[in-house]
Amino acid sequence: MTRNNQAMRITDSVILGKDKPVLFSGPCAVESYDICLEIGTKVKEWAELHGFSYVFKASFDKANRTSSGSFRSIGMDKSLEVLQRVGNALNVPLVTDIHESYQVKDVAEVVDVLQIPAFLCRQTDLLLAAGESGKAVKIKRGQFMAPEDMQYAVSKVRSTGNENVCLTERGFSLGYHNLVVDMRGLPIMRQFAPVVFDITHSVQQPGGQGGTSGGQREFAPILARAAAATGIDGFFIETHPDPSVALSDGPNLIPLHKMGVFLEMLKEAWVLGRKYQDFDVNN
Repeated sequence: MTRNNQAMRITDSVILGKDKPVLFSGPCAVESYDICLEIGTKVKEWAELHGFSYVFKASFDKANRTSSGSFRSIGMDKSLEVLQRVGNALNVPLVTDIHESYQVKDVAEVVDVLQIPAFLCRQTDLLLAAGESGKAVKIKRGQFMAPEDMQYAVSKVRSTGNENVCLTERGFSLGYHNLVVDMRGLPIMRQFAPVVFDITHSVQQPGGQGGTSGGQREFAPILARAAAATGIDGFFIETHPDPSVALSDGPNLIPLHKMGVFLEMLKEAWVLGRKYQDFDVNN
């Protein structure tokens, strides 16, 4: 299986698809500047210690919550202001989700990577608008999409002349409040673009708590090691000082105080995976 060697340039010093894994990590949603700065400061420290390039992540709007009564946002303008302040304070690039084409202009003025949510990975206008922004574009594979079909999402972004695009795996859905990860999808998608594994949402149980999503974070280390062993290019992990009070996706989040050891484990598995990533039993 031939791997695509094209990298995604985020900044001059952070490049996805080279010889250093990239970590996209932060809280699920922008809750406050203080929470974001606390998380970003610690994760950056551990990322540097264990040899990851770091991109701070937080969603300015959770537009796909199970219930209309769930927390969505502290407001677009306020959230983007928080993201910008955190990026400046930590001197790190930023990633956040976009949900509609009109959001691209304002969001692209603040962040370095535009993330396309899984449910929206077929939305042509959104993908084109993201590509036309000139920013790096990170597309999550839809829970309903075959891995090989994600090449068409990539081609939509690249049709704008923007080559900085990657794919993200987060499991597929069989309904019944569960997601399943097929590790074969990682090398399949890596034929088309660099690949990131979303550890957090692969253990999500959508709607599993009757109006809110549940999760099984105890399986996160297992799936993370398995994905790392395929030699992929980066990892997406959401974390929080106290997941029990997080405003979004608490059951999936890795407790912040566990992140140092988690990254150490992940890097060791990734190094082994990279050593054997080109091993071919057929030739």
